[in-house]
Amino acid sequence: MAAPMTRYKAYPTYKPSGFQWLGDIPAHWDVKRLKSLATVQLSNVDKKSVDGQDAVRLCNYVDVYYNEQVGADVEFMPATATKEQVRRFSLCAGDVLMTKDSETWTDIAVPAVVTQDLPSILCGYHLAHIRPNEQCDGAFLSRAIAAIGPRDQYHIAANGITRFGLTGDAIRAGVFALPPLAEQRAIAAFLDRETAKLDALVARKERLIELLQEKRAALISQAVTKGLKPDVPMRDSGVEWLGEIPSHWGVRRLKAMVPDITVGIVVTPAKYYVDQGVPCLRSLNIAQGRISTEDLVFISEESNLLHRKSQIFAGDVVVVRTGRAGVAVVVPTELDGANCIDLLIVRRSEHLYPRFFYYVMNSRMVSVQVSLDSVGAIQEHYNTATLANLVVPSIPHSEQRTIAAYLDRETAKLDALMAKVRAATERLRELRTALIAAAVTGKIDVRETGA
Repeated sequence: MAAPMTRYKAYPTYKPSGFQWLGDIPAHWDVKRLKSLATVQLSNVDKKSVDGQDAVRLCNYVDVYYNEQVGADVEFMPATATKEQVRRFSLCAGDVLMTKDSETWTDIAVPAVVTQDLPSILCGYHLAHIRPNEQCDGAFLSRAIAAIGPRDQYHIAANGITRFGLTGDAIRAGVFALPPLAEQRAIAAFLDRETAKLDALVARKERLIELLQEKRAALISQAVTKGLKPDVPMRDSGVEWLGEIPSHWGVRRLKAMVPDITVGIVVTPAKYYVDQGVPCLRSLNIAQGRISTEDLVFISEESNLLHRKSQIFAGDVVVVRTGRAGVAVVVPTELDGANCIDLLIVRRSEHLYPRFFYYVMNSRMVSVQVSLDSVGAIQEHYNTATLANLVVPSIPHSEQRTIAAYLDRETAKLDALMAKVRAATERLRELRTALIAAAVTGKIDVRETGA
């Protein structure tokens, strides 16, 4: 793992930068506004193709947003442009492209450096095209724009309410700490090396999380379709995709095992909202295995009575209909008597232990049925008929409890391990961010770090 920031020494001497957010900078560095370091143009090259214009390809917003470097390996979209646009916005090695507007201000000032001359590729709409002069290295400038501090000045400068944007003047007014050109290149090369190491570590941890998630899914599916005893006698389930099940198990349609399957408030639910009242769950409150009480909405007691059909009670299972369709969770006692919006409700049944049914709903047993029956269509939208016709295990209630308790224990271990890996991954990302900011603002001296 890359060493923490204490591995790197500071510069011998510093001086005030003149900007509180930047603080002191190395004594031999300067502070410059972007307008003295580069030419800045806001692209007007749209995605439309027009007869009579030159055929080109566009580097668009997403090409910059998801890539720190832009080269010939990016899949650019075809378009057309005027000869003047080709002259002004063709990409050269060292150019920096920056997102200049977005629906959220945090997506503004995301930069990428162009790694090679791309004469047939143009900077697309919603981007600023920045061409550094002889004082400034594009790779260094791109890192500096992305760093905490320099980036934040652009976030503050962005104007808008539902959509945020930067003017050309606001971009040109950006302030940067600037070392000599050779040192800029050394810093950029250092950051390329160190961020690559951190990115590789993050990728390994993300792969570990994927493997743990796969193990969790396999554990659940094995338990709810084969039971916990490997030596139990088996028989053919009569369902091709399910195969063998324990000989004392059966399979039934869900509609034969529960008293009711219904749906929450669907028509204009917002008209019932009040500041305080009866909690009302929405799909955004449902996560795998839990209910989040953040962003809860409330309806009045009168509205709750009006919508008795969609009231939820402890032990019911609620299922997301759209988006993350099929994600299910058991209603806890603290939400007994609450209501819900656009969620499917499976009423508690003497035939199905709620926690066991929760695991069934979140197993491959259900996802396979959905994919077979709908050819993927229902994966975006569940309805009551979808649930009613699901094939689920019919087994003794006591065994359901045993399986659920086992899965609670084992999935908790995996979830705890995944939480640790996610925390470690987040620390690596934070280290990456801090390292970039420290290097481009002169808080650490990396000139002698070498390759």
